[in-house]
Amino acid sequence: MSGTEAEALRVRLRTTPALTGPFPAFEVSRAEAAPGPLFLRWLTEALDDGVPEPHVTTLSTADERGRPSARVLMLRDVDPDRCAFRFASEAASRKGRELAANPYAALSWYWPRHGRQIRAAGPVAVLDRAAARADFLGRGEASRISGFTGSMSAPLESEGAYADARERARRTVAAEPEAVPDGHTVYELRAEEMEFFQGDPARFHRRLCYHRQDGNWTSGLLWP
Repeated sequence: MSGTEAEALRVRLRTTPALTGPFPAFEVSRAEAAPGPLFLRWLTEALDDGVPEPHVTTLSTADERGRPSARVLMLRDVDPDRCAFRFASEAASRKGRELAANPYAALSWYWPRHGRQIRAAGPVAVLDRAAARADFLGRGEASRISGFTGSMSAPLESEGAYADARERARRTVAAEPEAVPDGHTVYELRAEEMEFFQGDPARFHRRLCYHRQDGNWTSGLLWP
């Protein structure tokens, strides 16, 4: 990239609009005493307002040396009373291996239409096979075929190898519609910390952070 191209890109990044609003109001003084019900309220508002893919979340993990990685996936379920969030993956995938070595993670959501960000962090547990089975069999056919393709995160030698694997997976799902891959795993993150960010077009943002200690939640404002 030439110097002129680099400068043009920097200008474009600086001048691309962000947090333009209008956004929903966030009266912090009226926020719920615990973060789970507040998360449920914001999620429901996003769903009701047609915010694109509000259930999509970024999962951040770290390996045994503390090196982080992140990827986008779908929230499978939420228990607002326990402030617990469920997602699924293949145990042998990179995130599965990292969670096995370091079972603590963070989830984050960003909904541009509402100018809202949410972050949740806490320990992650593996749920039983019944939960994994229910999750997998509740998916659409294309998702189940993908689950049987296998080798998530492993190097792929060619597009042809992928096509062959998908065809084998398609035949497996057609012949055994109740089958579940051995490695399919449902994880549950139980938040110990949550943060809610409400953006403002005038940049008068609000941040509310919750911490769990001895089973009880405390909350306070953060400087934006």
